[in-house]
Order: sequence, then structure tokens, then C-alpha cells
Amino acid sequence: MMLKTITMQWTGDSLILIDQRKLPHVVENIVCKSYEEVAQAIKDMVVRGAPAIGAAAAFGYVLGAKQFSHLKGEHLSKAMQQVHDTIARTRPTAVNLFWALKRMHEKFLASQEQDFVRALEEEAMKIAQEDIETNRSIGRHGQTLLKDGDTILTHCNAGALATVDYGTALGVIRAAVENGKRLRVYVDETRPYLQGARLTAWELVQLGLETILICDNMAGWVMKQGKVNAVIVGADRIAANGDVANKIGTYTLAVLAKRHGVPFYVAAPTSTIDLNVEDGSQIPIEERSHTEVTHVGNMRIAAEGVKVYNPAFDVTEHDLVTAIITERGIVRPPYEVNLKHIVEVEP
Repeated sequence: MMLKTITMQWTGDSLILIDQRKLPHVVENIVCKSYEEVAQAIKDMVVRGAPAIGAAAAFGYVLGAKQFSHLKGEHLSKAMQQVHDTIARTRPTAVNLFWALKRMHEKFLASQEQDFVRALEEEAMKIAQEDIETNRSIGRHGQTLLKDGDTILTHCNAGALATVDYGTALGVIRAAVENGKRLRVYVDETRPYLQGARLTAWELVQLGLETILICDNMAGWVMKQGKVNAVIVGADRIAANGDVANKIGTYTLAVLAKRHGVPFYVAAPTSTIDLNVEDGSQIPIEERSHTEVTHVGNMRIAAEGVKVYNPAFDVTEHDLVTAIITERGIVRPPYEVNLKHIVEVEP
């Protein structure tokens, strides 16, 4: 079984990931041949974006199964629990990571050791293929919200690089263009890791879209000038009440959009909706290395000795979200009712 997209390639005995830390200057792949290497790649943001993390975790679980396929009984069960736990510790906020690992671990427990490696590989491939189909469905639903000539503002990267392929927020933009709509896109640089400047701008330019890169703190002024028709972002976790955890800076955009009467849309698969979390206050927020703030690349820009606070995500309250675009349709308030319905409805 083989998989090949811009984000990842599955060869059967290794997971090849495009190194997103080096884009757009260098297009380079990293080859992961063990579950430990996949876990490290997720932690180091070689691969990032909630759906892509989930798929990478699934293939990492398969590599763990291959590593421990010689074991039997309790020894095998303990080893696979270790695989699960090692990968689960990498990124605490993105719920797709835990969703994919739970699905893989349940498949392992149900396999009763009979050709369990093959069963797990098939499940990982299914997760990857479903993600591609899901993103295209998100795009089909979301593009109906956009008009010909609209200008969209987006934050961080929710494109093909953040998924197995196609993208969530950028998938909506892509689908609109594929339906003949002419769009312009403002891209926040997305400090401190610059996923907007490095990744989203790169993707959109490759697609031939008119792309305007702006500093994060320009967004309010651009909205005030009437240059933005809609904001579309992705999500790493959505609580049962519609609160959204996404890349730091998303909350600020939502407040600005509300102030200026600009629709604020979140595009995410239903696997990102966590009905076990009542509201955003219960979502764990990852804090990353201080060097992401004090340095740009390998160059220090901050004074020695300065203290740093570097949460990777923030939480946008549900009353700031105009609609949530999923593969099963567009969800509007009241989110407590409608998110539960769309998650539980048969796909």
C-alpha cells in the first residue's frame, strides 16, 4: 500500500514527511523508519496541522507495530501501549492526534494478533484517504459562502501542508476558485513561527492565487479599510459549545472581525470536534520553546535575559464564530445543539 501527497508519503516501511520547518527556501524530506522518529517529527513540527498530525500518528503507530511484530500476548500489548503513549505526548492541543491514535489502538485490540500489522496499515491508509475526501467536502460546502471577487483573510496554515492533501481553510478557497470564483487572499505572517509567511503564502502562490502577505498586527487596519470580505481559519480542537482552539492570534482576528462586521469562519473536519470538552477553558494549550520568539531562524532578535511567554494556541469563544464548516455541512449557532447533531449523524 502506497500513499503520496505533498505532505507525506507512505512506502510500506517508512513515512516520508516534507520538512515544513525549511519551506519555502528548501524542499526537503525526512524519512521516518520508526515510531520514535515519527513522534519526534510531530514534536519538532516537521509535520504540523491537526489533520496531518493525526495521519502521521497513524502511520507512526503502524511502524511501531512492525517494530514489535515479533512479540506475543502481554508483551506485545505493553509494547503497543508504549507506542501509543509516546506519540500521544508530542502535541497536547490537536485533538486529531488522539482521535487517530484511539482509532488505531482500538483496531489493534480488535485484531487479536491475527495479521495485526496488515490490519493497522489498512486503517492508517483509510485515515489518510478519508482526510483527503473530508477536505474536499469541506471545500464544497465552504465555497458556497464566498462570492466572486471576494477577498479572504487567513491565519497560520490550513492548506494541503496541514492535512494529508487539499486543506481545510485553504480547501474552501481552492474549491471556490475551482468553481470559477476570482478571489484575493490576505495572509497573516503568523508569528512567531511564520507558518503564514513560509507555508500558506508558498501554497497559494503555487496555486496561482493573488496573495498579499501582511504582518499579524495589520489585520485590523485592513478590515477597517473594507478590504476583507471574510476571515477563514482552521482549528486544532473545537469544544462542544463551539469554542475554537487554533494558532495563537486567531482570537485577536475574531475580535477584529466582529468589530468590523466581517464573517469569521472556521473550517475543520468533524474529527476536530471534541464533545468531551464542554468549553474552551478545558482545552490544554501547548507552550513551545522560547527560542521561537527570541529568534528568527538561527538569529537572535531579542535581548538576552528577557522572559518569554509562548503559547502555541489561543481559544476563540463561540459567540465570535459566524459558522463552522465541516465535511458534513455548515454548522451555525446554537453550537451546543448543532455540533452534537453533526458529529452523531451518519456520514
